Amino acid sequence: MADGPHISSIQATSAGADASASSALQVPRQEAQPSRGSEGESNAENGGPVPVQVRNGGANEILVRFPDRSDLTDLIREVPDAKWHRKQRYWSLPMSPEAREAVRALLFAASQPAPAQAVVTPVADAADAGIDHTPDVWIGKLTEELVLRRYSGRTLKAYVHHARTFLRHIEMPVIQCRAEHVRAYLLHRADQDEVSTSYHSQAVSALRFFFTHILYNPDAVRVIPRPKRDRRLPTVLGRNDARRILGALENPKHRALLMLMYSAGLRVGEVVRIRIEDLDAERKLIRVRGGKGRKDRYTLLSDRALDAVREYIAEYGPTTWLFPGERPSRPIASRTAQKIVENARERAGVKIHTSAHTLRHSFATHLLEAGTDLRYIQELLGHASPKTTQIYTHVSRRDLVRIQSPLDQDDRID
Repeated sequence: MADGPHISSIQATSAGADASASSALQVPRQEAQPSRGSEGESNAENGGPVPVQVRNGGANEILVRFPDRSDLTDLIREVPDAKWHRKQRYWSLPMSPEAREAVRALLFAASQPAPAQAVVTPVADAADAGIDHTPDVWIGKLTEELVLRRYSGRTLKAYVHHARTFLRHIEMPVIQCRAEHVRAYLLHRADQDEVSTSYHSQAVSALRFFFTHILYNPDAVRVIPRPKRDRRLPTVLGRNDARRILGALENPKHRALLMLMYSAGLRVGEVVRIRIEDLDAERKLIRVRGGKGRKDRYTLLSDRALDAVREYIAEYGPTTWLFPGERPSRPIASRTAQKIVENARERAGVKIHTSAHTLRHSFATHLLEAGTDLRYIQELLGHASPKTTQIYTHVSRRDLVRIQSPLDQDDRID
């Protein structure tokens, strides 16, 4: 443990799992206990109860360590922004309600024997057993598992896409695939197809889920590396450009849509699903239902955006969805909202490439430049971890405007 944070040990037991969970986030700073002792490793290998180590990693982090057991790892991976530190062999989680709930579930699960996994029939006996190994069967099983776990529609679509692409690429029954086949496929996508880093990382997540929960073959993906993430800065509009884009809209519905998006920092998937009842004009708040990670939150309802919404409602008279689509029973499509942003940018003559998410980035950056505390911006945006919000400090002009370039400091240079 000399090379990583000290993590105090909590032994999970069936009788005390709930008590341990409630205290897990208030663990005093102690010397770490042996993290992967022979007893813990033996229990993990045999599917028995295992020790879990939990401690505070500071004001905004929870650190967790436990012997390798796939059902426990799955619980931790469900937490948004959970990060595995391979060298020190521990997980770091943001200090959030989801993380606290995951730790409680982890402590209880660790005190119980691991659930028995289904046994996959060997390929040699598959024909005799009458098992259908066609790609459509596996895709169907994957879809069912994702639906049962209540994954979002976008995640379901992405995972199915990656699994289907992999099944089309390999030239053998998928049940015969081992780690080298998965590695060769990902290498082909990265080297030959030159897919983006985000696409590559998503493919790794999808294949890990597919091999672990559908094929019951976690060894095939256990050592597959995840690509190093690109550290790209968000695109941010200046206040004048944002004003020009909003001013270029003549349609009251489009104007209200974009004004809410910019003034409240909403994701495009959130703004299109706003119901009329979600607008609290008295408290000047918008209730965001089922945002990213299926989380509800409140964000700002500006006076000017409210005026635009009232003007739109008076003319169009929506009933349930604030922005209904062609069918009133359904909200407007996210792609339609994206197109409205693109058309407004072109009409306003703004050169910067602008998407719906650019308005959200601009909302956060403009608040930060105006002196709003980063913690409040994190709450308004619905970020689980403050690290996600901190990226806006790199694009804010608040401190940079105080610095003068050396070229401008020397009056003798013409």
